[in-house]
Amino acid sequence: MSERPWLVVGLGNPGPQYAGNRHNVGQMVLDELARRTGSTFGARAGGLLSRRPQAVVAEARLGTLPGGAPGPRVVLAKPTTYMNVSGGPVVALARYFDVPPEQVVMVHDELDIPFADVRLKIGGGEGGHNGLRDTTKALGTKDYVRVRVGVGRPPGRMEAADFVLHDFAKAELKDLPWLVDRAADAVEAVVGEGLEKAQLRFHTKA
Repeated sequence: MSERPWLVVGLGNPGPQYAGNRHNVGQMVLDELARRTGSTFGARAGGLLSRRPQAVVAEARLGTLPGGAPGPRVVLAKPTTYMNVSGGPVVALARYFDVPPEQVVMVHDELDIPFADVRLKIGGGEGGHNGLRDTTKALGTKDYVRVRVGVGRPPGRMEAADFVLHDFAKAELKDLPWLVDRAADAVEAVVGEGLEKAQLRFHTKA
């Protein structure tokens, strides 16, 4: 029997007008993981997915095991639906690739974490994040892994919904590549070392 892959999903909204938004940082991280693995996203239809592809997918090995062997199998996925209906593509891919919820990793923006911090957890609440809320509903469980990429709180009286649908500020852009790289490292750590060891690495201040 072949090993079950991990399903790593980067949340965001489709289309170039959203590509630089804070809400799309999860998809930026998936692009970095695809770059690291030398893989290319392609449309996948069929199986349990609808006739029109609901995600672009790349299959790869992520990281390197002790001794130099290729790391675990992963399915990298970016839904092509809007954020608030992310659950359909996620559950369809999980079923298609036979991935249990505890091996589903959602990479997403997080308002309750300062910009440039990365935090990891499994289960718990969605914190008002519509993409996570729809994923929980579709999977029927909260017990999936979240890689939470901090974007900070909106300034002044700015609404959270407006804040996440804006691009990163100029002052943030210089640190954005570092943040994306760190979040990609966190995904690799979860998949290769397990959540608890990854938390020790990424929740400990240097």
